Amino acid sequence: MRLTKKDLLGMKDLSIDEINLILDTAESFIEVSTREIKKVPTLRGKMIINLFMEPSTRTRTSFEIAGKRLSADTINISASTSSAVKGETLIDMARNLEAMNPDVIVIRHGASGAPHLLAKRIRQSVINAGDGAHEHPTQALLDMMTIKAKKGRIAGLKAAIVGDIAHSRVARSNIYGLTRMGAQVAVAGPATMLPRFIEQMGVTVHHRIEDAIRGADIIMMLRIQMEREHQNIFPSLREYAKYFGLNRKNIRLAKDDVLVMHPGPINRGIEIAPDIADGPASVILEQVTNGVAVRMALLYLLSGGKA
Repeated sequence: MRLTKKDLLGMKDLSIDEINLILDTAESFIEVSTREIKKVPTLRGKMIINLFMEPSTRTRTSFEIAGKRLSADTINISASTSSAVKGETLIDMARNLEAMNPDVIVIRHGASGAPHLLAKRIRQSVINAGDGAHEHPTQALLDMMTIKAKKGRIAGLKAAIVGDIAHSRVARSNIYGLTRMGAQVAVAGPATMLPRFIEQMGVTVHHRIEDAIRGADIIMMLRIQMEREHQNIFPSLREYAKYFGLNRKNIRLAKDDVLVMHPGPINRGIEIAPDIADGPASVILEQVTNGVAVRMALLYLLSGGKA
């Protein structure tokens, strides 16, 4: 089976079969990362451009490693080293990159919809590595891969997503993906961090972390975006940690075999206590490992590979 789409722009666009195809293909690439020589010739001769107009450690490095492990030529461009600092528009930049004939362009951008705009204007495959507060589909896919590896399934599980739902592209992509795959999703956060009408996405809404995580199979904590703290969307970091942080006391409300997840970077002691982040329930580092496999799978499938 092939992935028939030219681009990977969001979880909202993926069917159950397409999600399963990506996850199954990613599973087949896990073994490559355990080899002494971590490389296969699958994409030899292909060119991948990573265009990151926002800071990133995990996602950018993960895409670079994924491309290199598939033997593709990988080019990295950041905002500070691009012609954007000279005033060049995103479309002009993309058309110039298109003229160099790459095979895939991976883009992270602060503007929601930027990858979609790019995908309409160029012939190459485009992968959304995070656009504004809109979506982060590869994060949701690696999260689902981690859940499936640990639980054996996604359907029927209860997932709680806690934190700044309104500004989180990770939350939005996971809600689309997890609900489509049959999970029950609960969200919780201060009222200022919950979008209006979020119930229409098929989730249950809570204003206390305890209510959201009670009986949960998965707890996904979101990063508090420090750059937004000056907007007074919550009283203080200390108060947020007290009422919405995951700690040794409230985690007891979840199932005994609960998985604790976080997209990173972690604000330790704020959204999650250090002993929980480093404890036996945490699969945070496994998420990072699986991120390489998921991105290998997407580069392979969008370059015409079959599962």
